[in-house]
Amino acid sequence: MIVKNPKFEISAVKPSQYPNRGLPEIVLVGKSNVGKSSFINTMIQRKKLARTSSEPGKTRQLNFYNMDDTFYFVDLPGYGYSKMSKKEQEQVGKFIEEYLFQRKEIKLILFLVDIRHMPTSNDKLMYEYIINSHLPFICIANKADKIAPTKVDAAILEIKKAFHFSEENLIFPFSSERKIYNETIWNIIHSKVINSL
Repeated sequence: MIVKNPKFEISAVKPSQYPNRGLPEIVLVGKSNVGKSSFINTMIQRKKLARTSSEPGKTRQLNFYNMDDTFYFVDLPGYGYSKMSKKEQEQVGKFIEEYLFQRKEIKLILFLVDIRHMPTSNDKLMYEYIINSHLPFICIANKADKIAPTKVDAAILEIKKAFHFSEENLIFPFSSERKIYNETIWNIIHSKVINSL
């Protein structure tokens, strides 16, 4: 898929700030340094649309990226960053939960994990949030360029076991460097979101 005119639209922390255009939303969740912004930039073949940061945990809002007035990528704040105060963590957790459980426009959750590591307790907690939301999701095992290609399948299997994924749960490797998995993810987005419009 070619996105011709992607643009950052708004950052929000409460429902009154969300876009009200009724477009479907594809939500990215994952820990602070898992590479959500790089994922967006890679998928749309842009270098700097989504804001990447050298400081994990800097994003404290929901960032809405408009994809040709067809759908939004919504980048949620990353979790598991120890320098965020307890109060900040509670505030961020509250508006993430509010968004996931109340937003009707959400059509798909992209749950990013690091392919190099076993899921953390925070990853497992987020997985429980996703399951309880009853929203469609796929898991993306990011940073696949950081391990040997011959080890990718085994790493995927270990992640599936850690989450106790069923056969219906979809998980895919991804790499912003290799850019060889993009089409697979776009096909999923087409089938679950765009073709259902």
